[in-house]
Amino acid sequence: MSVQERKQRERAERERLIVATARELAEQQGWDAVTTRRLAERIEYSQPVLYSHFRGKREIIGAVALEGATELAAAARAAALGANGPRERVAALARAYLDFAARHPAVYDALFQLDGGLAYAQEDTPEPLKDAFAALLETLGEVAGDGVGPGLFTETFWAALHGLATLTRAGRLPPEFTEQRVELLVDRLAIA
Repeated sequence: MSVQERKQRERAERERLIVATARELAEQQGWDAVTTRRLAERIEYSQPVLYSHFRGKREIIGAVALEGATELAAAARAAALGANGPRERVAALARAYLDFAARHPAVYDALFQLDGGLAYAQEDTPEPLKDAFAALLETLGEVAGDGVGPGLFTETFWAALHGLATLTRAGRLPPEFTEQRVELLVDRLAIA
């Protein structure tokens, strides 16, 4: 391995460490606790080293969001793959989405609440974000119904899931009724 290849590998490893540490800190204490000073202390590198990878917290949030989008897409596909029939696939997808949001609140915030400097629903949207939407579309598009665009239906169903996730997390909806909400959403919106 050449010196340049080794340096590139070390740089990539440092970047993964920064993102993983930011994510861990955000999940434990919230995004307000994620500062370059704290990250530098935790990973035992100087702040200038962090700035050589990311210009600031916004870019770190963006990196966590991209990582989270990849994980969300995998969870959505795995859930749908393990279910039989359109109704079961949609219900499994909904459960997987809500479970992801509940288990990874800081990542979910990075994806959908915070400014990570990422473009959504545009030509220059990063591939992991496009793929996460595609993972929803793969299952939801098949139940969109006659005369309804699969993309528009997926956006609408996704918006409903996002509302359930954020309202439940904020304590506005009691969590013990999540399964009933999923069933209602699937039966009334997806399988009409």
